[in-house]
Amino acid sequence: NEKNDNGLPQGFLVEQPPHSVTPPHFHEVNQFQVFVGGGGKIGKHDATPVSVHYANGHTPYGPIAAGDDGVQYFTLRAAWDPGAKYMPENRDKLKPGPRRFRLVPDVAVSSPDELAARTQGELKPIITAEDDGLQAYILRLGPDGAMALPDPATGGGQYHLVLNGDLAREDGDALNRLSCVFLSKAEPALRAKAGPEGLEMLVMQLPADAS
Repeated sequence: NEKNDNGLPQGFLVEQPPHSVTPPHFHEVNQFQVFVGGGGKIGKHDATPVSVHYANGHTPYGPIAAGDDGVQYFTLRAAWDPGAKYMPENRDKLKPGPRRFRLVPDVAVSSPDELAARTQGELKPIITAEDDGLQAYILRLGPDGAMALPDPATGGGQYHLVLNGDLAREDGDALNRLSCVFLSKAEPALRAKAGPEGLEMLVMQLPADAS
């Protein structure tokens, strides 16, 4: 798919069957991946729920190998990408520039009781903010708690992925587990509000250069 750029962000959930392998490859744009189900490996690293992976565009990574139960992961980008460029046959398409790979394995997820008992909000860094705005956090709020999140203007767009509880919305609806929200760098920062069971959510900001 080399043509259909609609100017919008691109996010999807991959469901990779048991023992399948996605060969080493790269993409043209920056991306986060969040492993949310099953288990497997990315390269030599374990990729079990919940693990957060970031790669710059034109940074080869992989293979992604699914375990006995398969593996499920989100791929999240601020811009359209034409598809995987498998290695080594596409080495000539690699552009020069900084390669960057970040992997945060085994992000601790609260039990429903732990989340319901929380009285103070927490925004804990899991990828410390870098000079170009790349950063990631886990947000934890008790029932009906609220907190202002970092301004997306400092980077190249933010993804928010609900891991537990609910993200309340002004229209009365709520976004529950594995719901995903994108904010462009031109949009105001989100003031996150938890539902009656609390909220645990990843906040992932892409670097200022979205390509």
